Amino acid sequence: MQQRIAHIALVVADYDDAIAFYTKKLHFTMIEDTVLSEDKRWVVIAPKGAKECSLLLAKAANPEQAASIGNQTGGRVFLFLFTDDFWRDYNQMLEDGIHFVRAPKEEAYGTVAVFEDLYGNQWDLLQPNEHNKANTLI
Repeated sequence: MQQRIAHIALVVADYDDAIAFYTKKLHFTMIEDTVLSEDKRWVVIAPKGAKECSLLLAKAANPEQAASIGNQTGGRVFLFLFTDDFWRDYNQMLEDGIHFVRAPKEEAYGTVAVFEDLYGNQWDLLQPNEHNKANTLI
């Protein structure tokens, strides 16, 4: 049997604001934007070069879902954006106005810094070191 995670739902306040942030500031690729109803769209984005998992931007449909926007993991890092060139991407993100909440740091597993998306969800920007590349998709 072969399985994989295809999409991770990211609860957002507004489709167009989220699309603009992820495609213009993080330079993700728009995979699909299909209108399903007056209030619902199927919006899929992914980092450039991603082959497996993508983000499904899911607009909050009620107050309970809206309460999760920006805090889908209770304040922990939510998503991990792997890169093949940490400093290239870090510097580009700074130029694009991305807010880093933890400065770059060399860890045993690689170079990492924590940034926030437009809603405050925390992400790791991570370039695994050579030793850990065998356990990643980079």
